Amino acid sequence: MPSLPGVGYSEEIETIQAQLDALRDRKSSGTAWKTVELARRQDRPQTLDYIEHAFPDFLELRGDRLRADDPAIVGGMASLGGRTVMLIGHQKGHDLKERQRRSFGMARPEGYRKAQRLALLAEKFNMPVVTLVDTPGAFPGIDAEEGGQAGAIARSLEVFSSLAVPTVAVVIGEGGSGGALALALCDRVYMLENAVYSVIAPESCAAIIWRDSSEAQLAAEALRLTAVDLLALDVIDGIIPEPRKGAHRHHRAMAKVLVRHVDGVLLELEQLSPWERRKARRLKYLAMGKTETLLSGAVPEPSSESAPAD
Repeated sequence: MPSLPGVGYSEEIETIQAQLDALRDRKSSGTAWKTVELARRQDRPQTLDYIEHAFPDFLELRGDRLRADDPAIVGGMASLGGRTVMLIGHQKGHDLKERQRRSFGMARPEGYRKAQRLALLAEKFNMPVVTLVDTPGAFPGIDAEEGGQAGAIARSLEVFSSLAVPTVAVVIGEGGSGGALALALCDRVYMLENAVYSVIAPESCAAIIWRDSSEAQLAAEALRLTAVDLLALDVIDGIIPEPRKGAHRHHRAMAKVLVRHVDGVLLELEQLSPWERRKARRLKYLAMGKTETLLSGAVPEPSSESAPAD
């Protein structure tokens, strides 16, 4: 490995290897992995189930106005608490046929372009945006990469970060990598009690770190991907409790709880001006993941913004 003159990496490599070995030797409680299994259950309520039980007037809007419609992401207008909202969410499917048609909830570029189009339409007509996140990640196929997958996700982040209308995201099942983040950069982010949200799947993490995907249970614990972990890390804003024995047993009850919670959050966000919401959103994400620098040991605070002249 090339290095600068007088700079060596051997000690750093040995330190990191020792940390990895110690992590592998640590016994897993299994709690995080049980949550992963619950989050992945086929019978958990998905976006279309929430629409069926809580948004009877939902009007679906399809297509990205460029190439095609991606069934892995469902979106459209619906009523919530006396207001019209733009509802956008992943749909994995409950049986094999539907899951194949919807690519197991893994969206292609056209899916993210559809989400962008709907979010911008919502802003044009002053409608809050509500997203339901449930995906292992973005679709990993060659056609998606050739179609500009990374750019589509980046553009989604840009669009959601700049929206002037209130935005709320709820991780209802599996929140995986950039595919989840593309719909979750919102004013408020919540997770269901048995949902997970992570930069990488436990199996993939284990395959990279230990070259052994069977260490997924250990990786799940190390990733701190449960709702309780992420609330403690200030990555999410709150946890929505699930009915007894889990959301998969009580679709209608879970839908009512989720809608009631989102309605309350939107009432709070609607009290703020568009400028206040965007400023708070910016500071919220800038404050995440602070680390100490090697030189000063201090981290500069985000620069304050002055209110617009008007």
